[in-house]
Amino acid sequence: MQVILNHQQIQQKITRLAFQILENAFQESKIVLAGIQGNGYVLAGKLANVLRKHSNVKVELVQVFVNKEEPWSEPIQLDVDEATIKKDFIVLVDDVINSGKTMQYSLVKLLQQPTKAIKTVTLVDRQHRRYPIKADFVGLGLTTTLKNRVEIDLNEQNAQAFLR
Repeated sequence: MQVILNHQQIQQKITRLAFQILENAFQESKIVLAGIQGNGYVLAGKLANVLRKHSNVKVELVQVFVNKEEPWSEPIQLDVDEATIKKDFIVLVDDVINSGKTMQYSLVKLLQQPTKAIKTVTLVDRQHRRYPIKADFVGLGLTTTLKNRVEIDLNEQNAQAFLR
């Protein structure tokens, strides 16, 4: 197991990603961060904290519930009424993007309502796409083999990313 990002590096990446979101949404009064359950939602919360600290933009945090193994097997749900994010600037957040399956299915759910824009953010992009999804903002692009696994621990005191 190899550490690919230590705590300080993860904090720096989160800050940089938040500033990239702000720069991209500079005319917006509200940004919706839609975090995919688990680490995607935790990462979205950390991005929300940085956005709130460095801007006056209203930030809404939304959790996306999706079966990551078989996203087609059950309905994808949000923890808010979908109508409340209608015509908003939405940022879909996950910790690692590999094949793009989880993010693609989550994106389809968000597109069931009219939106102003949707951007995608990931802390680590493994670049093994099987689905037509692109990460707009990436903390770390990493070339790996299909056998490798990236695991991220977003622990408050000692966040780390590992390559197994």
